Amino acid sequence: MFSARWQIDAKFGHKQTVLELLHKWERDIGSQAGIEDLKFRIMTGSIGAREATIETHHEAESLARLEEFFARIAKIDAHAKWGKEMEPYVVSGTSLWNIFRIVE
Repeated sequence: MFSARWQIDAKFGHKQTVLELLHKWERDIGSQAGIEDLKFRIMTGSIGAREATIETHHEAESLARLEEFFARIAKIDAHAKWGKEMEPYVVSGTSLWNIFRIVE
């Protein structure tokens, strides 16, 4: 089992907008790529983390399943448009993917 974590930092004063855009992505784009099978979650920094940090978690049974999900997203035109819509509200250079193996 794997957890794919995508992390970004919202610009000051724009955290709520970024969260709203992530929910829009989940509803309009992720749903087309099979996100309902990945235990998708959105988290924000709270204690010991930057408040501006927002993470999405996708849990998958295999790396092949994650690759399939990423390939599906790449074919959705709305995904690129969504990224351009999100850009003004995110600190440039903070986008980061981490993939962890779940051992428990």
